Amino acid sequence: MKAELTTSGIDGIDGNEITGLAHVAMPGTLDLSHGTVLYLDAITVSFDGFRALNELSLTVDAGELRCIIGPNGAGKTTLMDVITGKTRPDSGTAYFGQTLDLTRLNEHEIARTGIGRKFQKPTVFEHHTVFENLELAIKVDKGIWASLFWRLGAEQKDRIAATLDLIGLSALAGREAGTLSHGQKQWLEIGMLLAQEPKLLLLDEPVAGMTDAERERTAELFTSLAGEHSLIVVEHDMEFVTSIARKVTVLHEGRVLAEGAMEHVQNNEQVIEVYLGR
Repeated sequence: MKAELTTSGIDGIDGNEITGLAHVAMPGTLDLSHGTVLYLDAITVSFDGFRALNELSLTVDAGELRCIIGPNGAGKTTLMDVITGKTRPDSGTAYFGQTLDLTRLNEHEIARTGIGRKFQKPTVFEHHTVFENLELAIKVDKGIWASLFWRLGAEQKDRIAATLDLIGLSALAGREAGTLSHGQKQWLEIGMLLAQEPKLLLLDEPVAGMTDAERERTAELFTSLAGEHSLIVVEHDMEFVTSIARKVTVLHEGRVLAEGAMEHVQNNEQVIEVYLGR
């Protein structure tokens, strides 16, 4: 069996795939001593002459929950692609912490340094239980022989139990993931990210398709994660953004148009003209 798990940096669950990841060299230790988890300066990305990012600069503090909004085509997805190594910038500087140059690392190396990404559509192993999904996502080095004989230890079991409690799925640990509701699958995928012990989580439209109750529960979850983790949330649901945002960055035409508290952004005339007023 083979499945793709892009959110946690695991390409598959067969021995060869796991072995390849286990042998990716760690690029270094994350240094958050200056309080900054992400530093982007003058990042430019062009596609066939179109500038998806145009000298974009952005700083995110360690433990911060940052919301990024903007109209379609503003550069939000390209920004996350640069952070995760999927897209190489034409120019500019991108650092994770003080010393890890993201422009010199590939996607697997970046995932292993502590950056996790969740796409809009939930990606889980539907024919495995909720517990097994978290087990597969746990951050351990599995060479081909180790993976054949590896068993969960007490520490890993405790971590899974704590994650299940955090995402509100403890009672469903034995249920196949494919039977979960859309919102529950989203929470499970977030739990799979958390099992990798990331320092920075990138979350793309996490509440799309959720019920009101599920959006409220997700807001509580994200708020509880901030501090121990840094979160960048890209979202179009302004009600949800308002419920969680401490600081909002508005992108437009590949640049930062405005940044600050939600109230400040909502009252910005340029933001109203290009985004909120539409």
